[in-house]
Amino acid sequence: MIKMIAVDMDGTFLDDAKQYNRERFAHQYRELKARGIYFAVASGNQYYQLLSFFPELADEISFVAENGAWVIGEGVELFCGAFSRENVTAILHELDALPAITPVICGKQSAWVNENVSSDLLKLMSRHYHRLQKISDPYAINDTLFKFSLNLPDQDIPALLEHFGHALDGIARPVSSGFGFVDLIIPGVHKAHGLSLLQQHFGIEDNQVLAIGDSGNDAEMLAQAGFSFAMENAQPQIKKIARYQAGNNNQEGVLAVIDRVLAAQYPFGHEA
Repeated sequence: MIKMIAVDMDGTFLDDAKQYNRERFAHQYRELKARGIYFAVASGNQYYQLLSFFPELADEISFVAENGAWVIGEGVELFCGAFSRENVTAILHELDALPAITPVICGKQSAWVNENVSSDLLKLMSRHYHRLQKISDPYAINDTLFKFSLNLPDQDIPALLEHFGHALDGIARPVSSGFGFVDLIIPGVHKAHGLSLLQQHFGIEDNQVLAIGDSGNDAEMLAQAGFSFAMENAQPQIKKIARYQAGNNNQEGVLAVIDRVLAAQYPFGHEA
C-alpha cells in the first residue's frame, strides 16, 4: 500500500517548459490527501523555487530540496545539511582551476554567484533559483552552504564527474542532475537520505514509497523506494535502477502513474 509519493521535478513532474497540469494534479492531490497518502517533492532545485510551483500547498506537502540538503515536512524543518568552512574552501580552490565554469553556490538564505557572471548564465540560473545574489568574493559568503551547481555542455559532464569524484573524494560528491547541470553535494546527503527522514517523521516504510525520477541525482532514491519509476526520457543508468517505467515528462507521465495508484492498477494492485 502506497503511503508516500516522491517526485523529482525537472524532466519528471515538470514538462520541458517547467509547467504541469495544475487542474489534473489538484484533483489527484485532493484524493491523495483523503486517503492519507503523503506527497513529497524531491529535487535538486532550491526550496524557494519549489515553493513557487505549489504556493497553495506549501505547508501541506513535503520538500526534499537541494538534492536532500534541506528537508521540510509539511512546514516543519527536519534537516539542513552544511559543508564545513574547510570543505567550502577546498571546493572553491578546485573550481578556481576551472575558470570556464561559474558555480552557483547554494545556501539556506540564498544562492550566490560571482558578480562577473555572464548575462546568459545569470538568466539561465535565475530560472532555477528564486533567490540568487551576486557576490564579489565567494570565499566570504556568510551562509549555511550545502550545494554547488555547475552548468556545462552535456558532452563534458562525464569527465567532470570523474575529475571531481577523485579531486573531492570525501569532501563533496558530484552528481548529474540533468539539463547540463552537475551538482556537488555533501557525501551521504542525497534524496534517499532526505526521504528516509520524512519516512521516520511520518512512520512510513520503504516498501510504502513510490519514487519517480529521471537523472543521476535520483539514483539512491529510486534504489531505496519499494516502487520506483524512471521516466521514458530518463538517463539510461536510471532506467536500469528503477523497477518500472513512466511515460514522458512532456506527456504528464507522472500524473498517469498517480492515476494508477488511485485506481489500484498494476503494480499497485490488480491489473487494469
